[in-house]
Amino acid sequence: MKNIFRYFLNGLLIIAPFTLTVWIVVAIIDWLDSLFDLGIPGLGIMLMVVLITLVGFIGSFFFVKPFLVITERLFHKVPFISIIYSSLRDLLDAFVGDNQKFNKPVIVKMSEDSETCKLGFVTQDALQSVNIEDKVAVYFPHSYNFSGELFIIPKHNVTYLDAPSSEVMKFIVSGGVSKL
Repeated sequence: MKNIFRYFLNGLLIIAPFTLTVWIVVAIIDWLDSLFDLGIPGLGIMLMVVLITLVGFIGSFFFVKPFLVITERLFHKVPFISIIYSSLRDLLDAFVGDNQKFNKPVIVKMSEDSETCKLGFVTQDALQSVNIEDKVAVYFPHSYNFSGELFIIPKHNVTYLDAPSSEVMKFIVSGGVSKL
């Protein structure tokens, strides 16, 4: 009976991640395809990819930039819209584009009297704009979660890692299970 239970758990460990991954991907594709439901499966996604690429192409021209700046200023002036827009913009900028923020992985000694350390990412090297000297802003993502915490850490407690940011993020998010 013990062996059968062990085989069941082993089968579950094999099937569950694969099945859940496929299910999530299919659900996202179905949802995206339903945004432009054109009667042919996959055509909505293709149209969305073409439209996003076209907007990116048009947005790269110098004469479009002033319109984007004006629109952004307008969004920043409207009270509730400003919070939503700036939060989404900062989040997307942190992960994609030319201004990626999670590109400085660090290991941080959490206190002087302990050897406890945390892995995170320096998001601001200097905090003079808020009159804080000799400290840096470090973001600590949570494992298996879409959240994290921001700490202001003394610079001498922060050691920059010589590792790819994507590998450090994967290590943190996996709870240390994946290899660094």
